[in-house]
Amino acid sequence: MTVPLWPELRDAARRVDELVAVLPEPGARLPEQRTEIAAAKDTARALRTRYLRTHADAVYDHLTRGRAGELRIAELVAAAAAEFPALLPTAGQLAADRGRRQADKEGYEIDQGVFLRAVLGSPRSGPHLLDAMLRPTPRALRLLPEFTRTGVLRTTSVRMERRDGTAYLTMCRDDCLNAEDEQQVDDMETAVDLALLDPEVRVGVVRGGTMSHPRYRGRRVFSAGINLKSLHSGEISLVGFLLRRELGYLHKLVRGVRTTDAPWHSPTVQKPWIAAVETFAIGGGTQLLLVFDHVLAASDAYLSLPAAREGIVPGAGNFRLGRHTGPRISRQVILQGRRIRATDPDARLLIDEVVEPERIDEAVAGAVERLRGPAVVPNRRMLVGAEEPVEEFRRYMAEFALQQALRLYGEDVIRKVSRFAGRGA
Repeated sequence: MTVPLWPELRDAARRVDELVAVLPEPGARLPEQRTEIAAAKDTARALRTRYLRTHADAVYDHLTRGRAGELRIAELVAAAAAEFPALLPTAGQLAADRGRRQADKEGYEIDQGVFLRAVLGSPRSGPHLLDAMLRPTPRALRLLPEFTRTGVLRTTSVRMERRDGTAYLTMCRDDCLNAEDEQQVDDMETAVDLALLDPEVRVGVVRGGTMSHPRYRGRRVFSAGINLKSLHSGEISLVGFLLRRELGYLHKLVRGVRTTDAPWHSPTVQKPWIAAVETFAIGGGTQLLLVFDHVLAASDAYLSLPAAREGIVPGAGNFRLGRHTGPRISRQVILQGRRIRATDPDARLLIDEVVEPERIDEAVAGAVERLRGPAVVPNRRMLVGAEEPVEEFRRYMAEFALQQALRLYGEDVIRKVSRFAGRGA
């Protein structure tokens, strides 16, 4: 190991492990036991934070062979845990937590958040990690030959068809109103990669499918946001869902995919994207709209970001929403749960085109035609660079990595998702 850990950090991590071994399961601990282990964890996390302020780049260079190799976030934290076991939770510790409800977990993901805040916050290591996350996934590369041949992708959460140079991506979790979980994130990143890699695709369209849920049976729904039942049951992870979503397919919608097939004058392949909103876009659904080039909505649809009600941070919504609406409206939406209906005057800051529900198909066709021109992509590239500088995004995501990890284990979040979990979607 070329980057030695401090002895006091090793001792603090060992103290936490010793307490975990002798104490009851997290959900069964007495108040004084919770206080004791919380203090031990805080001591270890403070030492990790101090250590990484000095050594984050050295650790990252060690794991990536001097940045000659590229590791996605999941690969990075796994490699770091193997090489620096006092710095991050081990595979065994994470596996033990994975089978528990959110309320019964040890909260090892907070230590991942400490590590990733340091790496993403580094002007040297952070950009390298962002670039690694823009690479196409192995799953997409495996499916690419079949998709380029047939123009069809069918997964658990997503259907995509290529027609006349346009990739029509439909979110099809009809049982849960397109509420997002880790499967949906994997399927969405796969679909976005394929649309960007396929040379025949010029424009992408994202739309919600027709629902079988009793309350919305037969209607198209864009997205109900994060799946709170999955969060309650411990199936929403920091790395596999919350960070992969933001740094994976959402970031690729903005900046494109990095590939050796990109033109010599650009490191990424970018394409314009259109969203069509029917019924509602809640939470992560509204976050998604903030990265599209053209958003159209049915006149009876609404948008919301109920972050304060759920207790979590709405992804990069805090970073992007105010750039669209200004600070007052973004505070009303994020902090106070304001809904914006498609016909509200303020909706024009988020929605380009509002049409009657029966005219959505016609509006999508018109938007596709307008965004097919050869000058769209270079102009889009310049707009993205001006509106969302990558360095600002990196600094935001560094802080998000820790703050969202802390929110996942907030007592108020645990109470709220337990209550939501007893309801229908």
